[in-house]
Amino acid sequence: QVQVVESGGGPVQAGGSLRLSCAAFGYNINNLCVGWFRQTPGKEREAVATMDGRGSTHYDDSVKGRFTISRDDAKNSLSLQMNSLNTEDTAMYYCAADWLTPLSCDFSGSASFSTKFSYWGQGTRVTVSS
Repeated sequence: QVQVVESGGGPVQAGGSLRLSCAAFGYNINNLCVGWFRQTPGKEREAVATMDGRGSTHYDDSVKGRFTISRDDAKNSLSLQMNSLNTEDTAMYYCAADWLTPLSCDFSGSASFSTKFSYWGQGTRVTVSS
């Protein structure tokens, strides 16, 4: 059983930065596919960034060059550094983990990718104001 707990959300002005953190318990996440998702009311939960067990990363086009996913194996934790935030980044952000192969951890063009993940945090809200 894997448990993940997010932290670090909050209000921020457009153009600003936030760093989200995800602490994992119960299993070493360096063997898992881990990722960050976000969701707004009425919309499907969408993948923002993932990292597979080998450390390869994947990003949604909307955040490439602005967001960076990273993993701290010593702390068994995951982070998402978000820069140049805009109002469209406003959402509930979730950390997730599962035993996906490196190929499956690449969500490019994958519909309903969130359904592949079994372990989720409670979410942390990010609100970007103009």
